[in-house]
Amino acid sequence: MYNIAVVEDEANLAKLIGKYLENEGYEYKIFPNGEQALKEINGPFHLWILDIMLPGVTSGYDLIKKIKEINHTIPIIFTSARDQDIDKIMGLELGSDDYLSKPYNMRELMLRIKKILERCYKDEKSNLIKYGEYQIDLDKRRVFNNDEIIVLTSKEYDLLCFLIDNKNKALSREQIIEHVWGDEYYGSDRVVDDLLRRLRAKMVNLNVETIYGYGYRLLW
Repeated sequence: MYNIAVVEDEANLAKLIGKYLENEGYEYKIFPNGEQALKEINGPFHLWILDIMLPGVTSGYDLIKKIKEINHTIPIIFTSARDQDIDKIMGLELGSDDYLSKPYNMRELMLRIKKILERCYKDEKSNLIKYGEYQIDLDKRRVFNNDEIIVLTSKEYDLLCFLIDNKNKALSREQIIEHVWGDEYYGSDRVVDDLLRRLRAKMVNLNVETIYGYGYRLLW
């Protein structure tokens, strides 16, 4: 499911955009100003809709620069109540994918969103996994809890993916060791318990069942 960030200070318009996004099956989050958006700029969003003219010190132009510094491939739609070519040109030069002048038709906005998402994620859609409030980006090896990134070590991430690939299956400690550490590992199988303990501490709502004397199972 795609997650869309909307930066819009007009409350009624923001509410309307949210309603249409929900009807289209998207997840979304509304930010009333640039400062709040900056706090979650690393969030698990697939597209940003930015108003150029925002209250406070952070404009839409400032936001797009920051967003592109972090992820230069993420698509952005600029909107503005000023129907001026300079806004459109500056937005496109900074890396936006589309531009809409206010007032705009909501159906047109939804169609543009759909086309941009299809173009940008046509090869990645199958590599995004959602588990409860967690989202796992298999291409970038990143895990999010709602809007917050969860920093996992390489082995913690490998264990998580192995559990997901074998969800609802009982996995022995030996199977986990062979996948995460390799068949050349020699040592106690309790290393699996330690690794899972650390993973559980970071992902407290990960529903992993302990099979005593054998191993573990991820309940999906």
